[in-house]
Amino acid sequence: MSFCRNNKTIKEGDTVIVYLSFNQLYPIQVKRGLSHHTKYGSFKHSDLIGKIFGSRIECTQGSVYVLQGSPEMWTISLPHRTQIIYTPNISVITMQLDLKPGSIVIESGTGSASLSHALIRTIYPTGHLHTFEFHQLRSEVASKEFKDHGVSDYVTVYHRDVCAEGFGVEDLADAVFLDLPSPWKALDSAKKSLKKEGGRLCSFSPCIEQVQKTSLELAKLGFVNIFTIESLRRILSVKKYDVQDFDFNMDWKIKKENEENPSDDVQPQQKSPATKKKKISHESEESDDEFNEKNDLHYTAKPINIQPGHTGFLTFATLLHKNF
Repeated sequence: MSFCRNNKTIKEGDTVIVYLSFNQLYPIQVKRGLSHHTKYGSFKHSDLIGKIFGSRIECTQGSVYVLQGSPEMWTISLPHRTQIIYTPNISVITMQLDLKPGSIVIESGTGSASLSHALIRTIYPTGHLHTFEFHQLRSEVASKEFKDHGVSDYVTVYHRDVCAEGFGVEDLADAVFLDLPSPWKALDSAKKSLKKEGGRLCSFSPCIEQVQKTSLELAKLGFVNIFTIESLRRILSVKKYDVQDFDFNMDWKIKKENEENPSDDVQPQQKSPATKKKKISHESEESDDEFNEKNDLHYTAKPINIQPGHTGFLTFATLLHKNF
């Protein structure tokens, strides 16, 4: 099994995602003889072997679904060893670094390997990821996960503090990604690691002070086109509302002027009896035909009251040809 390829059936040793609900997904490695317990009861791993990915599995008190692993599924279900980068930021990173199959990428630090899986999938099958992690245990766990997910041929994990020791490579990478507390300390080594033809660099920082120091150091080292992006997700609620039509004929204004300045020629109009409007619930499931025809219903989108907040700043820069 590989997170980079589509697989049809589940085999022993595969990592599958157990889906209980939208926000309850758990990765497990299928091993014959073991069982897995959920809030819907338990199921045996042997019952999964040979089943098609996406199948519904009956438990003792309900059912779950087993899904194929992918970088996106891994991001929302992985065991957190550090704060991770989520899909909205990952998509911006892969686009702005101009990654494609065959690209060579350097990453520091590895952390929980959320971004690492997405980078590998982007550069697969002819590219390679060199990922650096200063914490030994995290680097060892990441190496095991890459092997379990069938992507170990496309990634090399290093245990190294790049801020103190550098990357130890030169003229190798098409792009460099930094997720470090002090990224400006690793920029000189990152510049050396980029190919002679130049390349792209991205630094992820949660604080604007880190962005300022990094940007100043990038400019000193000769990087150009330096800019920072903050990627925020904005959730909209789409509902049906009763919206009044605007009177473009301005009849209301003419009526108001006649009332303020009555003349002998104009007879006062008799007010029509007020009609009570039907209250329409925003959550109503009735069809449009069941409402009064005088009500003008529209689907309208508006932001929800609580929006996801700040995650971090993405600073990008370009290094031109080193001999330029």
